[in-house]
Amino acid sequence: MRVLLDSRGRRFADGRGLLGGSPPRLMRLGATGARVLDSWLAGHGVSDDPAHTVLARRLLDAGIVHPTPEPNRAARHSVTIVIPVRDNAAGLARLTSTTVGDCRCVIVDDGSRIPLPDATARHRVSRGPAAARNTGVHGVETALVAFLDSDTIPAPDWLDTVVPLFEDPAVAAVAPRVRSLPDGPIGRYESRRSALDMGERPATVRPDSHVRYVPSAALVVRVDALRAVGGFDERLRFGEDVDLVWRLVAAGHTVRYQPDSIVHHEPRASLIPFLRQRFDYGTSAAPLSARHPEMLAPAILTPATLAQFALVMCGYPAAALAPSLVSAAMALRMLRRGGVPMPIAAELVATGQLTLARQLAAATRRTWWPLLLWSPRGRTVLRIACAVAALESAAEGTDPALRLADDAAYALGVWAGCARTGTWRPLVPRMARFTRRSRR
Repeated sequence: MRVLLDSRGRRFADGRGLLGGSPPRLMRLGATGARVLDSWLAGHGVSDDPAHTVLARRLLDAGIVHPTPEPNRAARHSVTIVIPVRDNAAGLARLTSTTVGDCRCVIVDDGSRIPLPDATARHRVSRGPAAARNTGVHGVETALVAFLDSDTIPAPDWLDTVVPLFEDPAVAAVAPRVRSLPDGPIGRYESRRSALDMGERPATVRPDSHVRYVPSAALVVRVDALRAVGGFDERLRFGEDVDLVWRLVAAGHTVRYQPDSIVHHEPRASLIPFLRQRFDYGTSAAPLSARHPEMLAPAILTPATLAQFALVMCGYPAAALAPSLVSAAMALRMLRRGGVPMPIAAELVATGQLTLARQLAAATRRTWWPLLLWSPRGRTVLRIACAVAALESAAEGTDPALRLADDAAYALGVWAGCARTGTWRPLVPRMARFTRRSRR
């Protein structure tokens, strides 16, 4: 196995200091460990030396380095493809004509109005994608199963850099990057802001990472691990992929995101189906929060961000800058005491403050706006959050009106899901927990 440093990782103190990962953490290496890491980053593989494997595991789990597998086309023989489909014969034909190749393919017709003649299994009535995937897995005899939705178009080599990651026995699932086809206004928007696209950085997937979950529109899973956690939860019509990933992580497995592998996704053709999809995604927050308490909080607040929000709501928006400055100064001081050079520390603090501000603005638009509309100060907060979205859209080259409609539809779905289930947990922010860690 070869590794590469995360694009946001930083080294200092002659390579013995490491700052990076998701969430960010500070690590120190001995002189030998620094030399070993130098060798890995120069392109040498990780050896079987026990000390080297322990170091590699620590860095991989922290997200400071990522594995870079050698493409292996022959590895796809260990994969069975499962395709759940309902009323999309054209998409299925397109997918199977380009994808099957060396892999066995299982097609599960989930209650299509016109039965699909080539289906391996059929549900007489639609039971949802989770049930269709579980049905497909029943007859799988290979070590790995690859789930592909019928509206996806995978690159011919999409498995070649995914399957080799399973050589690590800790890995239970790997997801490729799912990119929307830039067809029409919706497609052009989704090519930059798709809910299925986790970005260009590889990651260890977990609730506290910058990639918190991966979609099952394209996902490869170790069959034994999938069966051990009970497969997909068939009670969930939406969010079943988030639930599966978090259960795999909770069981001690590693889930990886591999953006070198590309699977394209067909976007919704018009605005109403697009907004309906976003609404449906939002409805999953409430049932997911019942299964994974605190993981669906709309925002994680620090004392500084809570003070900022309170000051704006009380009519003192100019004063809201003060808590941010105090928090930044304290973080900068802590990093400098840890030996982090000033340029790196300043960059990390600035990035962190910006991330917190964007997170709070996103929570305002995607969760809290129905409440904020009822007061003048609440509307001021909402206008600020919309301005942040407009600036982000300008930087990305996306339609700001579509961005705001996307957020509004998702928020309405969150509120509808809460009303159906009788829980308001997805509306409540969570306070960040700070712990002291001993040095070793």
